[in-house]
Amino acid sequence: MWLEKSNKQRDDVKREKEAVRPASWKSVRMRGLRGLVPIDLIHEYRVWGLHELEQARREYEREVGDIAREFGELHCISLALFRAFGNLLDELQEFRQSEKLRIRIREETAKAFGIDHPSTLTSMANLASTFGKQGRWLEAEVLEVQITETRKRVLGQEHPDTLTSIANLASTYRNQVKLKEAEELEVQVMETEKRVLGLEHPSTLTSMANLALTFTSQGRWNDAEELFLQVMETRKKVLGKEHPSALTSMANVASTFWNQGRWKEAEQLEVQVIQIRKRVLGQDHPDTLTSMANLACTFWNQGRWKEAEELDVHVMETEKRELGHEHLNTLSSMANLASTFCYQGQWKEAMELFLQVVETRKRVLGKEHPDTLTSMANLASAYRNQGSWKEAEELEVQVIETEKRVLGQEHPDTLTSMANLASTYRNQGRWKEAEELELHVMEAEKRVLGEEHPDTLISMDNLALVIRNQGRWKEAEALHVQVMEIRKRVLGQEHPDTLTTMVNLASTFKNQGRWTEAEELQVQVTEIYRRVLGYEHPSTLISIANLALTFCDQERWMEAEELQMQVMETRKRILGQDHPNTLSSIANLAFAFMKQERWKEAEELQVQVIETEKRVLGEEHLDTLTSMANLASTYSNQGIWNEAEKLELQVIEAKKRVLGQEHPSTLTSMANLAMTFWNQGRWKEVENLELQVMEARKRVLGLEHPDTLTSVLVHSRRRFLCGVPSQFTEAHLP
Repeated sequence: MWLEKSNKQRDDVKREKEAVRPASWKSVRMRGLRGLVPIDLIHEYRVWGLHELEQARREYEREVGDIAREFGELHCISLALFRAFGNLLDELQEFRQSEKLRIRIREETAKAFGIDHPSTLTSMANLASTFGKQGRWLEAEVLEVQITETRKRVLGQEHPDTLTSIANLASTYRNQVKLKEAEELEVQVMETEKRVLGLEHPSTLTSMANLALTFTSQGRWNDAEELFLQVMETRKKVLGKEHPSALTSMANVASTFWNQGRWKEAEQLEVQVIQIRKRVLGQDHPDTLTSMANLACTFWNQGRWKEAEELDVHVMETEKRELGHEHLNTLSSMANLASTFCYQGQWKEAMELFLQVVETRKRVLGKEHPDTLTSMANLASAYRNQGSWKEAEELEVQVIETEKRVLGQEHPDTLTSMANLASTYRNQGRWKEAEELELHVMEAEKRVLGEEHPDTLISMDNLALVIRNQGRWKEAEALHVQVMEIRKRVLGQEHPDTLTTMVNLASTFKNQGRWTEAEELQVQVTEIYRRVLGYEHPSTLISIANLALTFCDQERWMEAEELQMQVMETRKRILGQDHPNTLSSIANLAFAFMKQERWKEAEELQVQVIETEKRVLGEEHLDTLTSMANLASTYSNQGIWNEAEKLELQVIEAKKRVLGQEHPSTLTSMANLAMTFWNQGRWKEVENLELQVMEARKRVLGLEHPDTLTSVLVHSRRRFLCGVPSQFTEAHLP
């Protein structure tokens, strides 16, 4: 029960890592009625706070009206101001007003100048941009295709405006995960700009960076890294090391290291970017805050949660003050902090933040915006991690239905949500439903993303877990081996995802009693984690704990105990006495004591764990109930039958209420109670309970599941032995 699996789930708290992209604003000044009139002040206003943006809004409203009356709405100055005003409304997240303004300008320019006029095409591009910011990719795509085709015809294939249109369309394709289409267009733009403008032209470098982003979305980390490095070095040489574009390139290279699990290299670059941006742009500049959020994410992935939390809090508080509580950047920072709270076991604080983000995004962006749906998925994940399966399932079903309608059945976000629902089914013991969903996700990702895409491999690994939980060891093993071999070849031996698969394969070996093979893999994983991540990284500690459990299975008690003590003491120091992972370590140590029949020492630790879990997690949390079942087992082994029975009855009633009468975990607890009755010679009660468990397992798990076969064997043996305790009873640990 206490096996700490490194089962990588899809989106099990999506960390919202802000993309680092250069600002595309232009600052143009023209002479107007009152002297120097700012045509586009967004470049300046975006670094200020919400109050200044609101002030800019009032200035624009006044200037637009004055200039339109003086020159007419379709004068070039008026149109420039209208475009700038639309940009400002987008920045203020007033998308509906921006959309209304942009539609009116498009209609007026089309009527006055014709559909092929540059002003009309520019107004269409602005409208497409506003659609994109609302996650309305299909509407944006329709406009961008029209603009691109018109510019090709009117201006030619290699005109800069035509290339800009093609790049915008490629970006929209990428956001819809039409990656092949995006790549094809980006290669076309990049090659043309190399030939026409030269390798070191800013536009060429931007095109190379965009192609690298598409490679990243395809999981082609090496290709992305090569391009990002080339862009970074060129920008440093041409623009200087402290130019904003050079810093953006450094951040992009860091993100590529990040995706390859090369945390230290990512951290080194991110720290450099932060230091330069603080000095050049200031502590509170949006780009500086983005860099700090990225560094927090890197800390988070190294298990350095306190450092991540400190940065997350700083970024969030600054953005609340400068941008307002409902700005999209502020909401992303709140979601990041909530993620950090989750991994520290601070569920109450995480839930409060997730709920705030969901409600605010619903109000600001709408119920069907991709960011709103992400927030709902995060909230569902928090429910799932607390054992609130029904609430998680309800939210996940809602997200899936919306994504199917808005994004499409096979959009990666839709597939991720389906994988999350499968995880919730798995936690409820609904194996068949989980398997059906995981299989659907895997097949769709193979078709859409390719057989070797990182997301496809995660789905294959998840499917193997579901199959393993149904006792189909050989099928699970075959899938794990397939995933492991691909990851070794594509990602490398030491990539975190490769190590995750090795951990899962080791667990499958253990389920088959193949201890030596399991140990060999676990030792290999532990050594790599120690070397790459350090001894105190959470993944390293999990791998050590897993190895200790394998030693227990081989009756190598002293080695197991020594490792469990190391893990427990490290977690106490780093995470604190009450963290769920620390409690797991204490329970694992108690398990090692039980195996050595050191009942009193085991009992003392188990009581400590239960009291803490009741206080921290709640009386009916699954971890608390598991700990109570383990203590009942310790009582049984000491012949304290009444105490064991009392605890087991409590566990069964709680599991029936929380998980349902026929959940596999509930059935295991009932089988444990039957064992306690057997030890007290209460034969009739034993037979009734075992019969219930056996029939339920046949119905829920199937006739060939190992648990069902155990029930059939135990029940038949008891009947024939007529009062002689069976050696084929179930393990007492749920």
